[in-house]
Amino acid sequence: MTDTSYPFPSSLLGALARNWWLILLRGIAAIAFGILTFVWPGVTLVTLLLLYGAFAFVDGVLALWAGVAGGTPAPRWWLILVGLLGIGAGIVTAVLPGMTALLLLYFIAFWAIATGVMQILGAIRLRKEIDNEWMLIASGIVSILFGAIVLVAPGAGALGVLFVIGIYAIVYGVMLIGFALRLRKHAS
Repeated sequence: MTDTSYPFPSSLLGALARNWWLILLRGIAAIAFGILTFVWPGVTLVTLLLLYGAFAFVDGVLALWAGVAGGTPAPRWWLILVGLLGIGAGIVTAVLPGMTALLLLYFIAFWAIATGVMQILGAIRLRKEIDNEWMLIASGIVSILFGAIVLVAPGAGALGVLFVIGIYAIVYGVMLIGFALRLRKHAS
């Protein structure tokens, strides 16, 4: 289902389909992070920060890799930006683990919103090339909703939103895995 008048050629779908396993790994990393937040509910704030930083960094590296692998990067700028944001979030969290919980929550919220917007934009670019791009749109909406909830109620503290973070990571991961498996069908 390719429209030659569409300004973003099927190379975007081809590049994503060839690297579907990177999106799958992002989903698995998100689910693992979400499960860890439930397995260790009494973690200290520093441990939560480090877990979040590791998740954001790994997710960023995988998104960046998927964005630059195979072909010209221009149509995949959104994935590259998501990767750079994730890497930045991971580095800042590792370098400044003592920042206040409120500042961390705002940082997490803005990262989630930016990631969600970029994923929705990516899905819009794919809409003429792939059916049911709703999985990528849904994961973007979940990210935006999570970020908005954290912005509205930041006073709850990082430990108070621990389960929200875990649920978000698991739902986000499931959506990415679903999208990756759909891309896998296009790889062949």
